[in-house]
Amino acid sequence: MRKHLLYILCGMLLLTGCDYLNRVPEKDIETVESLFEQRTKAESWWKGLYGEINTVLTSLTNNTSFLGADEFVTCQALYNSTTFRLDGLKVADGLQMSQSPYGSLWYKMYTVIRNANTFLENIDNTYNITDEDREWWKADVKALKAFIYFELVRRYGPICLVPQNMPMELDVSAYQLPRQHVDTCFKEIVRLLDEAAPYIPMHNQRDPAYGHTICLEALYALKAKALLYAASPLFNGNAFYSDFKNKNGELLFNSSYDRNKWLLAAEAADKAAEICAVGDRDLYTEETTKKTKLLNQMNDIESSMFSRFDNKEYLLEMKWGTLQLYRFTLPRLLDDEVNFNESLLGCLSPSMKMVEMYYTSHGLPIDADNSWSYANRYKLGSESSVIYEDVIPMNTSVVNLHLRREPRFYASIAGDRMYWQRGTNTATRNYNLLVEAHKDESWGTQEDFIVSNNWQNINGYWLKKQTFGNFATSNYVANLKGQETYPVIRLAEVYMMQAEAWNEYLDQPDSRVYDPLDKVRERAGILPVREAWKTFSNSPAKVDTKVGMREIIRHEYSIEFAFEGHRYWDIRRWTIAHQVMNEKQYGWNILGTTFQTFYNNENGPIVVWSKNKFVAPRDYLEPFNAEEILISGMVQNPGW
Repeated sequence: MRKHLLYILCGMLLLTGCDYLNRVPEKDIETVESLFEQRTKAESWWKGLYGEINTVLTSLTNNTSFLGADEFVTCQALYNSTTFRLDGLKVADGLQMSQSPYGSLWYKMYTVIRNANTFLENIDNTYNITDEDREWWKADVKALKAFIYFELVRRYGPICLVPQNMPMELDVSAYQLPRQHVDTCFKEIVRLLDEAAPYIPMHNQRDPAYGHTICLEALYALKAKALLYAASPLFNGNAFYSDFKNKNGELLFNSSYDRNKWLLAAEAADKAAEICAVGDRDLYTEETTKKTKLLNQMNDIESSMFSRFDNKEYLLEMKWGTLQLYRFTLPRLLDDEVNFNESLLGCLSPSMKMVEMYYTSHGLPIDADNSWSYANRYKLGSESSVIYEDVIPMNTSVVNLHLRREPRFYASIAGDRMYWQRGTNTATRNYNLLVEAHKDESWGTQEDFIVSNNWQNINGYWLKKQTFGNFATSNYVANLKGQETYPVIRLAEVYMMQAEAWNEYLDQPDSRVYDPLDKVRERAGILPVREAWKTFSNSPAKVDTKVGMREIIRHEYSIEFAFEGHRYWDIRRWTIAHQVMNEKQYGWNILGTTFQTFYNNENGPIVVWSKNKFVAPRDYLEPFNAEEILISGMVQNPGW
């Protein structure tokens, strides 16, 4: 028992460390019961639960959702790297397997659940703690359990629900619990959250030292998100799983569609928005110092991705893991001795699909704006409007695809002949760098082949999102404080859940759909959805219909939450992954040394990656490790 306790505590990666364990001789290691008598050690156990979750969910290796969709392309060197295991790239190519699944969280998450249950079983024995704090800590751990269950359900579908009194000495692999009906799993998530809600404080009522815990706004947002998933096509009347059964013959999915699930999700999202308003939550819109409106909007969008537990838009956030995205996305700039940083690889690029997904300046898809020439998007043009000063070079050859786009495009994407601030301007140095992506230019490749064993950008685009423009590239890491967080749930998602759930429940969209969607669009610097479609689109009636708004809302999700690990889940819960993932990836001819050759003689992008693959229904749910299936006696997910 003593050895087992030591393993659990050190494995929890306590935020306060394992120092006190290291100071205690093995013969004096405490029992669980005596440990929980002391407030400080009980609190360390509580914080350690978050340490475990952070380790699992904010790692690019463990969490394949960051890179497992169609948002990124990369070079062969990173794809095959054993130093940097970015397994999500393999998942995007249909290489997931049941023998040793990429990004498997099953055992890790159930270990956290066991440790959470141990906390709940023993916290009532803790001395020197107020009743108020005890109830809060217990409620927080219940909410954390709900969050873990949610993460498991959206990966695996029907899961095992663990009784709180399971013996701590029993290894997780020996639980041998049956999988529960997927509706039962969602109901358990909601039950835990409802049970916790009366004791969870709002964000501004907590001690700042507990910023990592679940606040009331996050709890209601998580409840809405769980109900939204329960209502979504993957889990609501999905024909793929109409005959999916436990080994005892019990059905694990309902084959019939239940429209009322969308009402539950809509009402929960409304409640979450109400709680957020009471808690003074707001979308980030503070910048006024830049010299143009567009630059201010871009700065707000960039800043919305930055937090150290101090951004009012972040409802639930976690500290980044060891492999942070910026290392792979920031430019390498080999020929720029002032900005070169050897630790940056610059070889993980936003896909051409995502580049084209961003709206025009009117807030419309590029193929729907009647004032934007979709047919000429791959031709060369130029910009002369001062609106785009310091964003696009004036009166210079620029591909039309980069012109007259929305602020989120310019805040998120860097492409050839676009500006990207990489530091702070001084009297002697202008850090508003011009992206020059042709071969042998400072941003371009120096290789002679697209397939190379060296780091290179293979499609001519760089990701600006989730990086900070006022940090110079040369000393980017030194500017970070190590406290930067990843947004698990942002306020913008609450608004998008309201719009989606009400649209799916109502026969025809009304203000309950349009108004929350427009809150997201307003911060994005684009027109309200009805004004944009009625005034500038080639399909003005689309905004009036349920089906039309469904497509518009899904498009908005894909832009607002691009590169945040959302699209992986959204295309699955909407059951459209088999339609969008089996497509080739395109980019510019990075070996081109002139405008004409780089832009393929204005004939459009070329194929840079052709391995993406998604098999339905197999890939909609992740596989359990085959060995786990043998040990536990559970039924494997279909297709695996």
